[in-house]
Amino acid sequence: QVQLVESGGGSVQAGDSLRLSCAANRRIFSNNAMGWFRQAPGKEREFVAAISWNGGNTNYAGSVKGRFTISRDNAKNTLYLQMSSLKPEDTAVYYCAAARSAISGPVAADYRSWGQGTQVTVSS
Repeated sequence: QVQLVESGGGSVQAGDSLRLSCAANRRIFSNNAMGWFRQAPGKEREFVAAISWNGGNTNYAGSVKGRFTISRDNAKNTLYLQMSSLKPEDTAVYYCAAARSAISGPVAADYRSWGQGTQVTVSS
């Protein structure tokens, strides 16, 4: 059954902002770290950002640090990714994922549940 559902993707111009959301099942969201990954056509899935169970710790890929902000609302079981100063190289399908522990990082294998993804396209 569906555990994670992403939304908020779309087509924007370089320099624009976009906010992605991920609605999660409470059972896998509560007390677990969450992350965002992305995959461009013909490329391997790559880590974007992660956040600990209470939002106290965050990790970002070097390519998005300073431009993207990951956050979560535990009361709403929702994960967010605020993307600013978007670049064409940010174009990809973005996936949210739930980890197996309270704190996690960039290793995809550490995440037990994945959404189906939402497309983000940035035009120059």
